[in-house]
Amino acid sequence: MDFILATNNMKKLEEMRRILSPLGVNVLTAKDLGITLPEVEETGSTFEENAFLKAENACSITGLPGIADDSGLCVDYLGGAPGIFSARFSGEHGNDEKNNDLLLEKLSGIPAEKRTAHYVCAVCCVFPNGKKITVRGECHGTIGFERDGNAGFGYDPLFIVNGKSFGRYTAQEKDKISHRGKALRLLRDELKSNAKWL
Repeated sequence: MDFILATNNMKKLEEMRRILSPLGVNVLTAKDLGITLPEVEETGSTFEENAFLKAENACSITGLPGIADDSGLCVDYLGGAPGIFSARFSGEHGNDEKNNDLLLEKLSGIPAEKRTAHYVCAVCCVFPNGKKITVRGECHGTIGFERDGNAGFGYDPLFIVNGKSFGRYTAQEKDKISHRGKALRLLRDELKSNAKWL
């Protein structure tokens, strides 16, 4: 069954395909369909609300089940920031370097024990008949004092789990413990247990 993924982030696409393809779910992008999905204004106040807005938009335009995620980093010392504003923390959407620089700046001088944080990923799937599935995954860790590793994206070079930054995890290692991996497995299980979705 074909699903349309509401993102242009190829690394997210790779993760979704790795986890959902065994179910027979073929994850497509707008580019695969030769179309352009308009940018959705993320007006929600939660990850779940923003994921729904993007998935619903993709579904309504293509007529295919739409799948979208909204994810971000929540730093305890910063009161949960950057949260839903993670991608545009520095004011420029998707600029990982500037976002990481700003995070390091805001945590300057803060000791390791106060640098706790967690990644959140909400995934929403909206079907043409109006039904929807929403799941959430979290991964808890700490924020490092400097970038480490070149793998992943976003805040991965600063996010440390089990003594190693996500910037040094292989894709397969990360899938097993990451917020997105957890959310996608929940979605997979929901799809698998309810044949009506497929």
